[in-house]
Amino acid sequence: MENLIILFQDPAVWVALITLIVMEIVLGVDNLLFISILTNKLPESQRAGAQKIGIGLAMILRLFLLSGVAWIVQLTQPVFEVFGKAFSWKDMIMLAGGMFLVWKATKEIHHSVDPEPTPDMFDSRAVTLTFSSAIVQILLLDLVFSIDSIITAVGMTTHVPIMVIAVVVAVSVMMLAAQPLARFIEGNPTIVMLALGFLMMIGMTLIAEGFGFHVPKGYIYASMSFSALVEGLNMMSRRAKRKKVVAE
Repeated sequence: MENLIILFQDPAVWVALITLIVMEIVLGVDNLLFISILTNKLPESQRAGAQKIGIGLAMILRLFLLSGVAWIVQLTQPVFEVFGKAFSWKDMIMLAGGMFLVWKATKEIHHSVDPEPTPDMFDSRAVTLTFSSAIVQILLLDLVFSIDSIITAVGMTTHVPIMVIAVVVAVSVMMLAAQPLARFIEGNPTIVMLALGFLMMIGMTLIAEGFGFHVPKGYIYASMSFSALVEGLNMMSRRAKRKKVVAE
């Protein structure tokens, strides 16, 4: 406890903590988006529970990974080579997670545009996902995003208590935002395709990272923010038109 008090007397530690919290929240957006749209496929009575369990698992995974920081760093060491390209465990996990996201998003986009649609993730009237299946899928993506998050944290500070506090704060913010985000997605059908597009882009980014092509996160989040802004303007335009029709 004394060591922790001494640690927080350093202004640089507070700067690192605040920066890391912001980074963890931003990195958690991908995870939260997946959890929110996946749980919308469950019966309404199970959604909140699945969201809490999914986000709780994300916290447990990240704290568990933090307990083995030295092992996490080793995940970036090459394991084998293919045509001169070295692959680490981190690369393989990113590739698997990216392919899963691309497959999931492609499948749901197909359901959305199919002229004879089958039940999909966003159809609240047709439940095609069990509670346990949703938790397993969330856990798989939690693992991918958690490893990315912890490796980022290790690169920003060497103090494990700082990482732990940042993770707990970031996951708590995710917990508070999960239900409002899920309700917003469910209540605005046009957001569905945008959300699926985001998931596909995130998946492709993970695949690129797995093959060693670094994609600056700033570009990804800037494009997502711009797309969300355009969709927000479209929603405002449609709402204004509906009011005008009602008034007439």
